[in-house]
Amino acid sequence: MAKKVSGGAKPPVADGSAAVERFFDTLEHPHVEALRELRRVILAADASISEGIKWNVPSFQTREYFATMHLRAKRGVAVILHFGAGKRADLPARSAIADPGSLLEWLADDRAMVIFDGVAGVKARSGAFTKVLRQWIRYV
Repeated sequence: MAKKVSGGAKPPVADGSAAVERFFDTLEHPHVEALRELRRVILAADASISEGIKWNVPSFQTREYFATMHLRAKRGVAVILHFGAGKRADLPARSAIADPGSLLEWLADDRAMVIFDGVAGVKARSGAFTKVLRQWIRYV
């Protein structure tokens, strides 16, 4: 896992699937298999998506990071979708992301959370989630 940095500095980024594999090899989490399935779904959504460890957890990027696993979700597993790591003046409207499966729980104008109830939940909602991801990455 990436070392935490204090004093307001940004945590280092460990790029690549090898870093994420190492992370999962040592992860003790009640929903580790659901997290692995979520990772698979995100990476399969588009060939331009790559992964790394950012903010001490698996995170996904195209030109910049847009999705970060949330390991402390109160139920199931969650992923935070965001429009890059920094503040942006040109955020798309929430309505720009079609969400017919009602997956997105908007946390702010620049980020939303998607929660899945275990492996079965990830698999059952993977089609709708993939559609959301494909729209989301257009804005990153």
